[in-house]
Amino acid sequence: MTDFADARRAMVDCQVRPSDVTRYPIIEAMLWAPREIFVPRAKREIAYAETEIPLMPGRMLMTARVFAKMLEAAEIGPKDLVLDLAPGTGYSTAVLARLAEAVVAVEPDAQLAATAQGLLDQLEVMNAAAVQGDPTAGDPAHGPYDAIFINGGVSELPQALLDQLKDGGRLVAVFTNGAAGQCRVITRAGNALSERYVFDATAPVLPGFERKASFAF
Repeated sequence: MTDFADARRAMVDCQVRPSDVTRYPIIEAMLWAPREIFVPRAKREIAYAETEIPLMPGRMLMTARVFAKMLEAAEIGPKDLVLDLAPGTGYSTAVLARLAEAVVAVEPDAQLAATAQGLLDQLEVMNAAAVQGDPTAGDPAHGPYDAIFINGGVSELPQALLDQLKDGGRLVAVFTNGAAGQCRVITRAGNALSERYVFDATAPVLPGFERKASFAF
């Protein structure tokens, strides 16, 4: 039987720390979060392997390396309000809740959203909530946000999400172009937006974040 506590430490020591993730709050949060309960029971033995883990068709849990480096790029602080988009079963939400003041998670699949909220309750995470909704629309009712975290690939970014960033707010996602992809951070400064490349990464494009077809006449 797998010792998940040992596996969690090995994941952090072998996948996270060597990837230049140095912020202690991220290390602490990933050592705390029981990743194994957020994956299907049949996949628990590989919960800490260096691989993407399928949650349902078209949805997966990102590798710890990619996830941790995205967290590092997001620069989330203890007073931040975070919007967590397409969190699946809520692993990202649980980790983000250890870093931020509050987290709003929007998951498109009703069953995954219910599972996420149940696991947050089980872990007594009191500063985060997972709801079923359209991640491309975000959650403007509770915004604007200091950080927006997208759990998957994005080919086209909806303007509605950029509009929900506070001044100084950061949006982090894996932007894909065919088989290639990059993690980038978009930062708002007043009415201006800047974009910064962080590292190469790939992730399946999330439903709704595909590039819209263009027509030539």
